[in-house]
Amino acid sequence: MTSLYAQVYQDWQTDPLAFWAKAGVAIDWIKPWDTVFDPDSGPYGRWYAGAECNTCYNAVDRHVLAGRGDQDALIHDSAITGTVRKISYSDLQAEIEALASVLVDKGVGKGDRVIIYMAMVPEAVVAMLACARIGAVHSVVFGGFAANELATRIDDAKPVMIIATSCGLEPGRVVAYKPMLDKAIEQAQHKVATCLILVRPQQPHELVSGRDIDYAQAVAASVGRKVPCEPLKSTDPLYILYTSGTTGQPKGVVRDNGGHLVALAWSMGAIYDTYPGDVFWAASDIGWAVGHSYIAYAPLFVGATSILYEGKPVGTPDAGTFWRVIADHKVKVLFTAPTAFRAIKKEDPKGELIGRYDISSLKYLFLAGERADTDTIKWAEQKLGVPVIDHWWQTESGWPMAANPAGLGMLPVKYGSPTVPMPGYDVQVLDDAGHPVKRGELGNIVVKLPLPPAFLPTLWNADQRFREAYISEFPGYYKTADAGIMDEDGYIYIMSRTDDIINVAGHRLSTGAMEEVLSSHPDVAECAVIGIADSVKGQVPCGFIVLKSGVTRSEADIEQDCVALMREKIGPVAAFKMAITAKRLPKTRSGKILRGTMQKIADQEPWNMPATIDDPAILEEIQLVLNARGIGLVTG
Repeated sequence: MTSLYAQVYQDWQTDPLAFWAKAGVAIDWIKPWDTVFDPDSGPYGRWYAGAECNTCYNAVDRHVLAGRGDQDALIHDSAITGTVRKISYSDLQAEIEALASVLVDKGVGKGDRVIIYMAMVPEAVVAMLACARIGAVHSVVFGGFAANELATRIDDAKPVMIIATSCGLEPGRVVAYKPMLDKAIEQAQHKVATCLILVRPQQPHELVSGRDIDYAQAVAASVGRKVPCEPLKSTDPLYILYTSGTTGQPKGVVRDNGGHLVALAWSMGAIYDTYPGDVFWAASDIGWAVGHSYIAYAPLFVGATSILYEGKPVGTPDAGTFWRVIADHKVKVLFTAPTAFRAIKKEDPKGELIGRYDISSLKYLFLAGERADTDTIKWAEQKLGVPVIDHWWQTESGWPMAANPAGLGMLPVKYGSPTVPMPGYDVQVLDDAGHPVKRGELGNIVVKLPLPPAFLPTLWNADQRFREAYISEFPGYYKTADAGIMDEDGYIYIMSRTDDIINVAGHRLSTGAMEEVLSSHPDVAECAVIGIADSVKGQVPCGFIVLKSGVTRSEADIEQDCVALMREKIGPVAAFKMAITAKRLPKTRSGKILRGTMQKIADQEPWNMPATIDDPAILEEIQLVLNARGIGLVTG
């Protein structure tokens, strides 16, 4: 594989410290590092030890000082309210300093935690950057999270302040955040002294006297005040992002300042081919890792323009809303979840709405967050006429672990693969005993230590839990909890989470491979495969399919097709005899299908309503669909 990528990856392999030292030149440091990597700090080492920097300075101030203050930093496009607000780098700096002065006046300082519980509004990004400016550690909790989930995060992070919006906006409904915030504060053992509330006109709320402060009034009174960027150690925490833990106790993924700056800035050029002045749109939410890395931070690190979108891929108002945003703001790169494109494809199978807009500015579509099925990728390639790049990463990594690097010259596409590991990642495939498997064989995907810059250095106040969760099972490696294969060319195929490998009569089978087969059916918009307990075979697969709009054939016929297709593509070994049509699949707000919960329903196991679910009613629908087939008749 002769390519610029191969040369760059080899440069990293040959001398990792020199590679990351060179990448670090792109960042403005207050004090240079003593050593690029300190192997004796933290569970596996720390990057840029001894260096001092400030994330907000690198995201905003340096671009203003370089004379680019008039360029748009953020474009807030709310498809729900029909409003657009453009914020230049200079205006963003002024707004950040005004909010930072409010925080400082209220006693918030370096190392203090601030929880941000906000809708997709510009003030949410301002809040993140204002915390970064003064050295406070922010923890964004997805707006609308249930009170008990917010309360557990309050008790773990122990914030001195919470910044919230009064509500969030969904198609056709207003989600009141303030009552959930009040309830969470009441439930939490840690008591928060101050809340800064951005009151939106769609849901005004009474402020609690002595605790709540009106965000707009406080910031307006502080406009024009200057707050310098606090010098921070490279290894100081920038933020905590909670991800669901298997124990019910959320895991606080920590991101540091220096390594995060270097890796994300490097990724914008090398992976996303995005540079100063380009318009980059991550159609995610700031509550997720993608929203942190590629809405609030990375585009601003390199002086690009970041789109902050409030809306859905369909229903705000139709399946053409993405094309409207691209046309209106001259978007160069769109990064979204495969589930968004499956929703668009379901509503507009022929892509007719695309023709209404001039999307000639679009150069790349990146997909991540869940497996991108070949049918969806090919549909997007055909309709958009641009490279469609499936790439793979995790909340823990903070940036892509494997990708087809657009900025280094694209490699040949292999459908079903997020292509190749990025520099910093020595990806290997091991069996359950920790031995390497042959190329092309299914196994546990792991990353050899040390992990690269921006990867979580540890969990919040939980070094031992970090070791147990990620590095104890395969000593010397980070356990991704993904299963997959690596082919002869070094391409990675992520087949499923390790807990999505099902054992059918002794055969280890990937549900991801089965989903690939189902999604190739011309009438199937999206699908999910789970393993259901079976007294003879241990487990048998069950496939749920959602049909495209306008399909006229009977559900029974299409289900029979799917069973035949599975037999043809994977073989009788899969024991696939059950395809079930559903109107919708249960998902988290970030688009991940809740396969584990569906499996518990089918197996008549106790289950709890997931905190991240987008629409709880869908699980009830799934229960009824299963019950109609005589499956899972005991309710959860």
